[in-house]
Amino acid sequence: MPNRLAHETSPYLLQHADNPVDWWPWSEEAFEEARRSGRPVLLSVGYSSCHWCHVMAHESFEDEATADFLNTHFVSVKVDREERPDVDAVYMEAVQAATGQGGWPMTVFLTPDAEPFYFGTYFPPAPRHGMPSFRQVLEGVRGAWTDRRDEVAEVAGKIVQDLAGREISYGGTEAPGEQELAQALLGLTREYDPQRGGFGGAPKFPPSMVIEFLLRHHARTGAEGALQMARDTCERMARGGIYDQLGGGFARYSVDRDWVIPHFEKMLYDNALLCRVYAHLWRATGSDLARRVALETADFMVRELRTEQGGFASALDADSDDGTGRHVEGAYYVWTPEQLREALGDDDAELAARYFGVTEEGTFEEGASVLQLPQRDEVFDAERVASVRGRLLEARAGRPEPGRDDKVVAAWNGLAIAALAETGAYFDRPDLVDAALCAADLLVRVHLDEQARLTRTSKDGRAGGNAGVLEDYGDVAEGFLALASVTGEGVWLDFAGFLLDHVLARFVDEESGALFDTAADAERLIRRPQDPTDNAVPSGWSAAAGALLGYAAHTGSEPHRRAAERALGVVKALGPRVPRFIGWGLAVAEALLDGPREIAVVGPALSDEATRALHRTALLGTAPGAVVAAGAAESDEFPLLAGRPLQQGAPAAYVCRNFTCDAPTTDPERLREALSS
Repeated sequence: MPNRLAHETSPYLLQHADNPVDWWPWSEEAFEEARRSGRPVLLSVGYSSCHWCHVMAHESFEDEATADFLNTHFVSVKVDREERPDVDAVYMEAVQAATGQGGWPMTVFLTPDAEPFYFGTYFPPAPRHGMPSFRQVLEGVRGAWTDRRDEVAEVAGKIVQDLAGREISYGGTEAPGEQELAQALLGLTREYDPQRGGFGGAPKFPPSMVIEFLLRHHARTGAEGALQMARDTCERMARGGIYDQLGGGFARYSVDRDWVIPHFEKMLYDNALLCRVYAHLWRATGSDLARRVALETADFMVRELRTEQGGFASALDADSDDGTGRHVEGAYYVWTPEQLREALGDDDAELAARYFGVTEEGTFEEGASVLQLPQRDEVFDAERVASVRGRLLEARAGRPEPGRDDKVVAAWNGLAIAALAETGAYFDRPDLVDAALCAADLLVRVHLDEQARLTRTSKDGRAGGNAGVLEDYGDVAEGFLALASVTGEGVWLDFAGFLLDHVLARFVDEESGALFDTAADAERLIRRPQDPTDNAVPSGWSAAAGALLGYAAHTGSEPHRRAAERALGVVKALGPRVPRFIGWGLAVAEALLDGPREIAVVGPALSDEATRALHRTALLGTAPGAVVAAGAAESDEFPLLAGRPLQQGAPAAYVCRNFTCDAPTTDPERLREALSS
C-alpha cells in the first residue's frame, strides 16, 4: 500500500513511496498530526543519488518491524534536500552545532512545533563501530518523549534559541579590495597541494569556484602563481579517476588525495561548473586538454542528463547493478584486465591497461581499476587509442546503467545554461547553445509564474510545489545573462532583470545589505537560513551578487550595483580567512575590481562575418566578469547598444569601464588587446 509520498514529484520521495513506513512529505498537515496524536516527528533528509541514504532505506525503512515501531510512536517526515534546501540547511546547522559533523542521510527528531531535540546521520540496523542501532535510537527517543517530555521541550527550546543567536557577522557593506584578494590568494597558496593539485587532503572535491577566482585574478593582475595552480589542478583532475575517461563528465569527489578513486555519483552542478571552468582555462591558455574536457563534459550533460522536456536532470547514481543483481558503487565505470580482454582482445587490452592504468591488483575494489590517464613517457598511437576508447564505451553501454534523478532543479539548470552557452560559443558548437536555449525555455515556461517568481523544481514538465530560493534566482539570472551575451537576444537580459528585482525586493536585508536564502514571504521555519559560503555550488549570496553586478554593467542600474557591492562585504570578511569556501564570492569581487567591462558590438547582423569576428573576440576576452551586448546599431535590444553607431559603415566594438570608454574599433586584434590589458 503506497504511503503519502506516491503523488510527489521528487524521485527521492518516490523511492520511498512503497516503504511500510507511513511517510509524510514536509507539510503543515504532518505537524498537525503530531500535535493531535502527541507524537514526536522523525525528520529524515536525503537525496536520490546518496549511497548511504539507499543503505539506510533498505536496512531500516523497508523493514516491517522498524516501520511498525515508527508508525506507532512517531510521525515520519521525508524530505528531499534538493527540493527543500531551506529545510535541509536549518536542521543541518543544528546537527553540526550539536555533533560537530553532518551529512546525509540526516536524521533529526523534532517536537510537533518543529523544534529539534536529538540528531544524527546514518544509523545502522545493529550496533557497530560505537554507533547505536537505529532501533535503539528510536526506543531511547520514545522513552525520553514519554517519561521526560518537559526536559525534551527545554532542550529543544534552548537549541532553537542558540540557533537564533548565531547571526552572521559579515564585516559590513564594503566590498573587498586589492589587499583582501591578495590575502585570499596567499591563503590558497598555503593550502595548495603542489604534488597532486587541488587544496587540502582527502576527500578532495573539485574546487571549480576557486579555480574561477584564480583565472580571473591572473587575468586582472598577471599573477603567474594563480594560473599555475588553476592549470595544474585542472590537469590532475582530468587525468584522474574522478573524470570519466570514456564518457566525459566528473564524479562528485575523490576519496583519496590523488584524484584516483571517485565517489561515483555524477551531479549536474559539478559538471556545469567544471565545464565552464575548463572552457575558461582554454580561453586563458589555449590548452588542448582544457578544450577536450570542456567539450566532453558538455556532451556528457547533453547526452546523459538532458530530459525530454529540454531541461537537465539532477544526478546519476553512484551505484548500479554489477550484473549479478547486486547494487554496487562504481560497477558501471570500473574495469578488470579480464573485462578489457573480453571487450578488446589481448593486444588492445594490453595497450588499454597501460594507457588507462588498469592493473592486475586493481586500484578500486575486488581487483577492478578506475580508468585514469597516468603520466607516462610512452607515446601512444592516437588512432588506436581512439578505437580502444570507442569500443570500451560501446561495451560499457551494455552494462546496467546507474539510476538517474530526473528532477530539474532551477539553480543547477542555470549553471548548465551558462556553461553550455559559453562552451558552444567558444568552440563553434551551435548545438550546445541550442541545448542552453531549450533549458532556458523550459525554466521560463514551467518554473516562472506570471509575477516571475521561480519554482525550485520540476519533473516531466510539471512544476513542483516548492518556492525557489536565493540560489535559484542568482544562478538562473547568471545563466540568462550568459545566454544574452552569446545569442544577442535581449529577452534573456529582461528575464534576468525580472528575477533580480525579486532578489532586491524579497531576499535583501534593507538595513545591512545581507542576503537571506529564503524570501521574506517564504514558509517560516525555526530560523531563516542564511549561508554565504560557497561549497558544492555557489551560495545563493555569491550567485546573486555576481548576477546583480553583471546586470548592473548591462543596464547601468545603480540599485543593482549597490546591492552587489554591499553583498560582497561578506567576501571582505571571509576571503582572507577561508578562501576555499568563498571561491565564487572572490571571483565576483575580481569582476568588481576590474569594472566589470562593458562591451557593445554593433553590426548589420550577427550573421555578418565582420560582426561575428568582433562578437567572438569580445566573448573570448578574459577580463573578469565582462558583459557583452551584440546587435544592430542603435538597436533597443540592449541598453549598451544605444548611441553606438557603425564606424564608416563598418561593424564596431565599444569597450567601457568605470564610466570611461575607449575609442570604438573595427579591428578584432585591437579589441583583443583592449580586453587583455
